[in-house]
Amino acid sequence: MSALHPIAIIGTGIAGLSAAQLLHEAGHPVQLFDKSRGSGGRMSSKRSDAGALDLGAQYFTARDRRFVDVVQQWRARGWVAEWTPSLYTFKNGQLSASPDEQARWVGSPRMSAITRAMLGALPVHFSCRITEVFRGEHNWHLQDAEGNSHGPFSHVIVATPAPQATTLLSSVPKLASAAASVSMDPTWAVALAFASPLDSPVEGCFVHDSPLDWLARNRSKPGRDTHLDTWVLHATSQWTKQHVDMPKEAVIEHLFGAFAELIGCAVPAPVFSLAHRWLYARPASAHQWGILADADQGIYACGDWCLSGRAEGAWLSGHEAARRLLAHLQ
Repeated sequence: MSALHPIAIIGTGIAGLSAAQLLHEAGHPVQLFDKSRGSGGRMSSKRSDAGALDLGAQYFTARDRRFVDVVQQWRARGWVAEWTPSLYTFKNGQLSASPDEQARWVGSPRMSAITRAMLGALPVHFSCRITEVFRGEHNWHLQDAEGNSHGPFSHVIVATPAPQATTLLSSVPKLASAAASVSMDPTWAVALAFASPLDSPVEGCFVHDSPLDWLARNRSKPGRDTHLDTWVLHATSQWTKQHVDMPKEAVIEHLFGAFAELIGCAVPAPVFSLAHRWLYARPASAHQWGILADADQGIYACGDWCLSGRAEGAWLSGHEAARRLLAHLQ
């Protein structure tokens, strides 16, 4: 049975688009909304004078068979490629090689290529921040930050970070309460570009005992622009919490200093730098809800915070939300 009205999906990250694809394939009309100018959420990339930069998710892994199969389809279509970096660990003041056999995947030629391809030609409202989700006598309606109304919709899927979902789920208190219980950690991300390649074998590094948590050589990823030596640094959640309101220039200075101390070679001043603050970078702890749902009311919530906190968890959660919605329609 097909719904009489479209299904609204708020958020065009991996979770929202996973749900949208399954519903669209089943013949149900969807309308997507996102407060940003493009899709991806934390899987998005930023265009800059130094080329496209993956400031959010650096790579993703696939362990669940369903997601493994999807990633192989993405690979066959050229949306993703395997990234095999020279991995290191920095601990107790020492850099050491950190090889492992974990397959790491990245969007190609940038992380946002995945969600752009998943979105395809589906109808979407970008730069549209939904502030309220409310139910009329029979259907759902949305209101955005400009005061515009959208609807009616037969069902709503909220695919945003938990703090934003809490507000959007306010008409269903039991779901809002569950979302409100999820704490999400922030992360400062800094990008640096150098005119000449740094004399370091490091292409990815897990960092300990430092303001930094992770760093990656962006040009080592498949399909990336190599005219500059670009690096992305992620601060720890703890350091970010302590400096969450620090001016971007100061964040760059601090994290550049930490980077120069550990990378093991001479580091000139960068020819380009920028900082980006992810307020909701990752859930502080994992949950195994899969999704939140009130099937009788026709509202669902999904996202990485409902599962593992990883891109795989986001995809699985969105897929489960759509599957449950479809089962209710039958």
